[in-house]
Amino acid sequence: MEIIDTRRKRELLKLLQRLGIEDVSRVNWELLDLALTHPSISITKNYEQLEFVGDAVVRLASAELLLEIYPDLPVGEFAAIRSILVSDRFLAEIAEQYGFDLYLLMTPNVRNDKWGKVSRLADVFEGVLGALYQSTKNMDLVRFWLDPILQEKAIQVHADPARQNYKDALQEWTQGKYKLLPIYKVTQNPILEDENDRFIAEVWLQDKLLGKGKGATKKASQQAAAQDAFNLVISKE
Repeated sequence: MEIIDTRRKRELLKLLQRLGIEDVSRVNWELLDLALTHPSISITKNYEQLEFVGDAVVRLASAELLLEIYPDLPVGEFAAIRSILVSDRFLAEIAEQYGFDLYLLMTPNVRNDKWGKVSRLADVFEGVLGALYQSTKNMDLVRFWLDPILQEKAIQVHADPARQNYKDALQEWTQGKYKLLPIYKVTQNPILEDENDRFIAEVWLQDKLLGKGKGATKKASQQAAAQDAFNLVISKE
């Protein structure tokens, strides 16, 4: 279906050109328009459903890319890197790079809300991915321009010694998926057989135990618990 407003179509065409999409005949313009319509404009006709699809699209694209460039990485490492690639913070950076805000229909009070900008940009980015995927029912309009961006970030994260910081990665994941922070509960090990097991940590999200770990320090035990959460819960999603 075509958008009646030709001026709006010209605006969306500029965004597609920024993304490097040349074969615009494959794009469903109505879906793309919805992907760039904030709920403040319309309660029923907005990007929310497409955002739901786009969340799955970026996770799949990230997973496939990581398998291609790092075929020998453990699943826990995949999950830790992917959590950053699909985080609101990084998706918002991409959206800002391409100027998605310029094409997003929203009320003035939403546009002026600086505190909600990261979340808003991440949402609309996923909405656009959802629209592009739904236009063709495959990744043809997505991966050719998104892969280089994801790969550059993945290499940067993998090369950073801090990538072993599972606490940060877990926090990125819980904030992105649930808008919540994980909670750590640390106790001293009553049966101390090894100095490296002096503390026992549990990491919880609301009422759900995500993982457990031991360590010589409280911080070490928390890192171990966060890594356990990735291996037991997050990597299986």
